[in-house]
Amino acid sequence: MGQPGDRTFYLQASDDSGRTVSVALEKTQVQVLADRMNELLDEVAGRASTIIPAEAEPDDLEPLTAPVDEEFRVAAMGLAWDGSAEAVVVEAVAAGDEPIDEEAILSDSEDGPDALRVTITPMAARAFVARARRVVAAGRPPCPLCSLPLDPAGHVCPRQNGYRR
Repeated sequence: MGQPGDRTFYLQASDDSGRTVSVALEKTQVQVLADRMNELLDEVAGRASTIIPAEAEPDDLEPLTAPVDEEFRVAAMGLAWDGSAEAVVVEAVAAGDEPIDEEAILSDSEDGPDALRVTITPMAARAFVARARRVVAAGRPPCPLCSLPLDPAGHVCPRQNGYRR
């Protein structure tokens, strides 16, 4: 949501009852989640007898479901394949007072940090990857020298020793 350079990224999940949950992420978290999900699907397609689509078009290009009420900001994410359900499991974990223990991600502990766990089909996962990549690419273009985002007025590039491009 918002204009490039001032956007907030959300992961929204809805269940069959119509309840929608929104959690906030950083742009890099969205990009990494899409990349890792794509790698996971490619690996499952090569190893399992499950039929995984090679690519999918985003089937949902609508704006986020309003109102967007942020439940929490994501500090860590987990990604797994559930072989019995033949589905991708994504877990987003909230930041807490204590550092997040890697063991707490994708576990069913009651006393852990707030978390959102979503199970989606391989086709929905491929559609998520396509939409996430589209959303990330719609931002400001990267500087060809330092890869930092370019503002319309340019930026102070560290590779140019502080000179404005």
